[in-house]
Amino acid sequence: MRFLNDFLNLFFPKLCANCNNQLTQNENVICTFCRHDLPLTNFTNYRDNKIISTFYGKVAIEKANALLFYRKEGITKKLIHELKYKGNEEIGSFFGNWLGSLLKQNKEFNDIDYIIPVPLHSKKRKQRGYNQVSKFGKNVSKHLEKPFIENFLIRRSTSKTQTFKARFERFNNIDTQFLLKNLSIFKNKHLLLIDDVITTGATLESCVKELQKTENVKISILTIAYTE
Repeated sequence: MRFLNDFLNLFFPKLCANCNNQLTQNENVICTFCRHDLPLTNFTNYRDNKIISTFYGKVAIEKANALLFYRKEGITKKLIHELKYKGNEEIGSFFGNWLGSLLKQNKEFNDIDYIIPVPLHSKKRKQRGYNQVSKFGKNVSKHLEKPFIENFLIRRSTSKTQTFKARFERFNNIDTQFLLKNLSIFKNKHLLLIDDVITTGATLESCVKELQKTENVKISILTIAYTE
C-alpha cells in the first residue's frame, strides 16, 4: 500500500491548497508552514464573543464559534475560495475534523441534537455540484456523534452578495430566503447551524428566524471563519 501511495504521489503529487507546494506524507490538505499562518480566532468563551455580538438585538443565539478570522487578503480567503468555487471539498473535511476534534474535547456542544447546514438554492447546488459546507458538517458530526441533517431547511431564492443582501433586507424589512419544511421536527431541540463564513451575518440571521418558528428550539452557530 505504501508503494502504491508513493507511486501515485510521484505522478499525482498532493499539493498544499494554499501555497501549492507538495505535501509530505504527514501533511493533509495544507502544509505545515501554511497551517502555522492560519489566523485562529482562539475564542474560548462560546457565549460571549464577536460572533454572538453580531446577532445582538436580532436573533437569540445560544453559543457560537469559528476557527479562523476571514480578511480581505490572506490565507483564509484563498482556502474558502478553493472550497467554495474550485471544488476542493477536502478543505471542508480538513476544517471539520479540526473543529470537530476541538469541540469533542471541550464539550461545548455536547447538548446539541442536530447539525444543520445553511442550504444552497437547488439551482446553485446543481451548478456547483455540492454544498461547500456539507463535508465540513459531516466531519463535525462524526466527532460529536450528532446527526447531520440536510433538506429540512431549504433555500427558496438565489441571492446577490452578502453586502447587497444585508442592505436590501435592512431597507425592506424582509427575510424570505429560507423555508423550514416541517415546523415540528425540531421542537424542543438544540440545533447547531453551520456555514463557511460569517460576513454581515444576514444569511445566518435569516436561517435562524425561520428555524425559530419551531416551538422551544435553541440554536447555536459554528463556521469555518468569521469576518473581522
